Amino acid sequence: MRDIKIFVFLLASTIMLNAQKAEAPDFNYEIGGKIEKMTVTSSGVLLITHGKGLAGIKPGKDGLLFNFDDYGKVKEEEIYIVPNSPYVMVGQAGFGGIAAKQSVIDIVSGKRLFDTKANGWKAAGRPTLLLPENKLIVSGQRTSKEKFVQAVGIYDMATGNEVKRFNLKGTNTLTGSPTIIDNGVILPTFKGVYKIDINTGTESWVVDIKNVAYVIPAKDGKSMYAVQGKGKNHVIHKISATGSQVWSEGKKLKGVVSNFEVTDKGLAIVSDVADSGKKGLGKLAAAKAQSNISFLSSATGEDLWEKAPKTKGYVQHFYIMDDGILFGVGEGGINKVSFDGKPLFKKPLKTGENIHTMALTKQGMIYITDSDADIINLETGASIWSKPIKYKKAKTVTSTYDEAHSRYLISTGNEIIAINENSGDISTLGSYKLEEKEYPTSIDVRNGGLLLSSSQNLMMLDFDGSQKFHEYFRSPGKSAFAVVALAAMTVASTTMAMDASAKAGANKNYLGQYNQYGAQKKREADMFAAIGTASFNEMVKRFTATAATEHAQFILTKLNDGVGLVKVNKDSGAVEKEIVLKDKKPTYEVDDFGGYLYYLANNNNIYAYNLKK
Repeated sequence: MRDIKIFVFLLASTIMLNAQKAEAPDFNYEIGGKIEKMTVTSSGVLLITHGKGLAGIKPGKDGLLFNFDDYGKVKEEEIYIVPNSPYVMVGQAGFGGIAAKQSVIDIVSGKRLFDTKANGWKAAGRPTLLLPENKLIVSGQRTSKEKFVQAVGIYDMATGNEVKRFNLKGTNTLTGSPTIIDNGVILPTFKGVYKIDINTGTESWVVDIKNVAYVIPAKDGKSMYAVQGKGKNHVIHKISATGSQVWSEGKKLKGVVSNFEVTDKGLAIVSDVADSGKKGLGKLAAAKAQSNISFLSSATGEDLWEKAPKTKGYVQHFYIMDDGILFGVGEGGINKVSFDGKPLFKKPLKTGENIHTMALTKQGMIYITDSDADIINLETGASIWSKPIKYKKAKTVTSTYDEAHSRYLISTGNEIIAINENSGDISTLGSYKLEEKEYPTSIDVRNGGLLLSSSQNLMMLDFDGSQKFHEYFRSPGKSAFAVVALAAMTVASTTMAMDASAKAGANKNYLGQYNQYGAQKKREADMFAAIGTASFNEMVKRFTATAATEHAQFILTKLNDGVGLVKVNKDSGAVEKEIVLKDKKPTYEVDDFGGYLYYLANNNNIYAYNLKK
C-alpha cells in the first residue's frame, strides 16, 4: 500500500510539474463579448474589437481600461489607429452608407474625446487630426436642432472641448483635408478653398479652386500651395495670405503628387504616373509609368529646370541636400541634381533594384540594394572604393555597422559580407543556413558576436564569422502563426515624427546617419513631449524605455506539451522561459516594449503573461 501511495504521489508531482509549464496567466481579462481582433498599439494599449464594441487593456494593469459597448460589432475597416499617438478613430456607416457615427478615443486615458451624437452632429466624415497642434477638425451635418446645417468644428484633444464651430454656406461640403495656417482654418470645399478666422469664425477669404486635396504652408507661414486633383494628374496653385491667386494659372503636373518639399530655392515635387493599362499603340501613346521630378519657382510657378532628370521608374528615396536634390529609384539608379537643374554627379549611378538603404557615413553615402552596395562621394557620385560590391540577388537583405571593427556587414540571405570602411576591402565573413528555408530578418552587433534572427532561428557568429551557437525552434505550422511585428513600431513611427517636424519647418526629406535608430527614437519622444498631454507623456516613457526584446527573442514553437512561446536569451541561446498555450492554433500578440504576451484563451477571455519575469 505504501508503494502505491508513493507511486500516486510521484504521478501527481509529475502532472503538477507539467501543469506548471503551462503557467497560470499574470492577468485574466473578461471582455463581455465575442472577441474579433486584438492589436498592440504604439501607445502600448491592447485594443480589442468584440461583438459589442471596443475594449482596451493597459499593460500590467488589472481589469479593462475601457469597454465601450454602445458601438455594436465594429468592423476592421471602421477603425483607424492613428500611428504613434494615443488616438483611435471609429467611423461606422449609418443609413444609406453615410458615416453617421464618428468618434475619437484616447486609448491611453480610456476617454472618448469626440462623438458625433454627443457633440451634436448628425453625420460627419472622418475627422482630421492635426499634430503637433493636437487639434481635431470635424466637418459634416449638424442635428435637426440646428436645421441640419453643414458645419466645421475644431476640438482640443487635450480636453475634448470644442474650440470653435462655424457653419458653411448652403450645401457646401469638404472635399479635401483641412489644416490650420496663420491663425485660420483652411478648408478645401466643393465650392472652393476657404479661410475661416479661428478666433471669430468669420470667413476671411475664399478662392475659386475646386477639387483641392490638401494645402501646404509656404516658407512665410502665411501663404500656401494648394494641390488640386485633375483626374490622374495634379495641379499646383499658390494662394497668398489675403486669399488671392499668386500665379497667373496653376502649374499642371503629370501624375499624382507623392512628395512635396518647400525649400528656400523653390518647390521640389515628385509626381507619380501610373500604368495606363493600355496595350499596343494605346500604351505607346500613354505617359510612361514612372515618377517625374519638378522644381518650380515659388514666386511664379514656372519650371526652373530646362530639362528634368530622367527616373525610368518610381522614386523610392528623395532627399533635399544643401546643394541640391538626391534621389534613388526603386527599379535601380541614384542621381543628384543642383537646384538650378544641373547634374552634380559625373553620370547617374547604376544600382541594383530595390534600394533598401541610403544613409550618411564618415566616408560618404552608403547605399544597399538587393544585389549591390557601395559608398559614394556625395559631391561627385564616384565610389570611394575601386568598384561597387556585387552579390547574388538576395532573398532578404539586412545590414549593420560594426563600429569596433570599422566595417559594414551585409547579410544577403546565405552569407555575411564584410566591408572595411577605411580601405573598402571586401570579404565573405561567414556563410550560414537557417532551418525551414528562412533568411535573417535582422543582424545585430552584440558584445559576444553577431546575432542573426528570423522567425524560428537564432544564430550567433563570432566576430571572425565562426558559429558560436544556432538555436532552432520548429514552427507549429503556418496556420498557428500570428503576426508578431517586433519592428513595426519603428517603421510606423517615422511618418508621424517626420510629418510633425515638417510642420515646424524642418526638412522631412532628411538623409540620416547610418544606424541612427536611437536618434530616431529621441526625435519621436521629443515630439510627444512637446505636445505635453498626460497621454503623450506616457508615450514618452514608453519610447525612451528599454524594449523587452533587447536581450531576448520570443518564438512561437511546438513544445513537448503543446504549442507555446519560448523566451530565448540573445547572447547565449538559452531558453529562459516557456509558456505552453495548449492550443494548436493560438491567436496572440506580443508587446515587445512592454514585455507582455496576450493570448486569446477563448471567445471572451484574454490571458496576459509578463515576459520580463
